[in-house]
Amino acid sequence: MFIGDGAKRVRDAFLLAKEKSPSIIFIDEIDAIGTKRFDSELSGDREVQRTMLEMLNQLDGFSSDDRIKVIAATYRADILDPALMRSGRLDRKIEFPHPSEEARTRILQAFCVEAGMLALSRDATEVLSHTYPVSLSIPRQMF
Repeated sequence: MFIGDGAKRVRDAFLLAKEKSPSIIFIDEIDAIGTKRFDSELSGDREVQRTMLEMLNQLDGFSSDDRIKVIAATYRADILDPALMRSGRLDRKIEFPHPSEEARTRILQAFCVEAGMLALSRDATEVLSHTYPVSLSIPRQMF
C-alpha cells in the first residue's frame, strides 16, 4: 500500500456504496485502522491514522442515508478510537460472545455427523473443553 492509498480506498468504497445503493459496507477487523490515535513519527502509523480520519469523515456523511448501512467487526473493541463509536457513526454494538462449553460440544457433535462419524468420543469432548475461547473455525478444521 502506498501513502494515501488507504484513504482513497475508503473514499472509493463509500462512493461505490452510494452509486449502488441500497447497499451494505462491511469492514472486517476494523481495529486494523480504527485504533486509538497517538503521536507517532512512523510513516506507517501516520498512514493508518489518515485512513481512519477518512473513515470518520465518510461515516459522518452516511448517518442520514437509510439506504446504506455500515457494519464493522472486531475482536478488539477495547482498542477502538472512541470517535468511531460516536453517535451517528458506528454507534450500535452487537456482541457475539464465544459459545459456552455445552454449545461448543453440540456444535462439534454436528461436525461429527456431517463428517460421517457416529458420535463424539469422550476424549474429543475433553479436548473441546480446553478450546475456550477460540473460534469454532479451528475445531471445524479437524473435520
